[in-house]
Amino acid sequence: MTAPLNQLKILDFSTLLPGPYATMMLADLGADIIRIEAPNRPDLARQLPPHGEDGQSAQHALLNRGKRSLGLNLKEPVAVEIVQKLVVEQGYNIIVEQFRPGVMDRLGVGYAQLKEQCPQLIFCSLTGYGQTGPYKDRAGHDLNYLALSGLLSFYGRKSQSAPPPPLPTQVADIGAGSLHLAIGLLAAVIRRMQSGEGGQLDISMFDGTLAWNALGASKLLVGGENPALEGELLNGGTYYDIYETADGRYLAVGSLEPKFWQGFCRAIERDDLIAPGMDYDIANQQRFKAEIRQAIQGKSLAAWRTIFAALDVCVEPVLTTAEALNDPQTQARNMIVELPNQAGGRQKQIASPIKLSDHAPSYPFSGVPLGWHSDEILGQIGYTKSEIDVLFAQNVVAGQR
Repeated sequence: MTAPLNQLKILDFSTLLPGPYATMMLADLGADIIRIEAPNRPDLARQLPPHGEDGQSAQHALLNRGKRSLGLNLKEPVAVEIVQKLVVEQGYNIIVEQFRPGVMDRLGVGYAQLKEQCPQLIFCSLTGYGQTGPYKDRAGHDLNYLALSGLLSFYGRKSQSAPPPPLPTQVADIGAGSLHLAIGLLAAVIRRMQSGEGGQLDISMFDGTLAWNALGASKLLVGGENPALEGELLNGGTYYDIYETADGRYLAVGSLEPKFWQGFCRAIERDDLIAPGMDYDIANQQRFKAEIRQAIQGKSLAAWRTIFAALDVCVEPVLTTAEALNDPQTQARNMIVELPNQAGGRQKQIASPIKLSDHAPSYPFSGVPLGWHSDEILGQIGYTKSEIDVLFAQNVVAGQR
């Protein structure tokens, strides 16, 4: 079956996590992606441990699987010509970039410059704060966007003596950045199919994170109240929470709906909590949560898993990563795949979560060393071997030879 995105040809100038994660999703679905990386400023993700048998960072190899790599020094005019050839002559008319505003323009490969030669160009810019506004030139990371969005202000416990730790995954980078970029890019592609028009996509991780604060913002915009620590339906203000077991493990209790709550209370042998639990007054909820904690602490995690395995009440164990990867659901959903690496071996990675009938995601190879495909790509454009040798000698191009 034809891969759903096999008609998309993308030049990816992004680094680290947000941009590469977005283009990884597109590559899994068949998009032809060339990753362009500066030889003098390689992606810092290449340094992240652990490294596989082929010497590549496991995290970099995941984020850049299925993408060909072209090492290109964009400060050289000839490098700009190579990009132009790829866009205009080879049909790589979608660009993803993650530089601060104005950098691509200064390099000679900005939207306005390339659009003159390729009117149907889709130019996707992913930045921390967008192309406009007082923060547009400011550096930032996931934690900063979460802080400015207001989300961190009601994350944690009322009784905490220190601030809560950073979240264990990059919510702003992936959720607000990568996913919105992928959606926006595909929306631009659909519009181009209908009208022939390209366009410039401006994705801000701050914007996306603020949008993810939808419930908290609605409470303030309509009700006039700021969300508070353990003061909301889903942040520990109700029994929807995490509880410690007798052996120091944890249960996640999400039994919000009446039928789930009733089943949960009967499972922990506290039918007397059914009625008060149906009152979502925050003060009332906090009064009897201590009794729930005491009940959960009466048995080990294994014992609770046995009890709740037979029930449909939205209660699950908090698994370690090792346990999650080996869980029967993970295995049944084929969420672990093995890809060939550059050492001739195989590397395990998390699979694409997007499942489409009559199509299996494509994983031709894991992420490669910088410039692994430089010779191949330049030959595809039309450069001869002797011309390619000159480009390497002049440090315009870099790669594995």
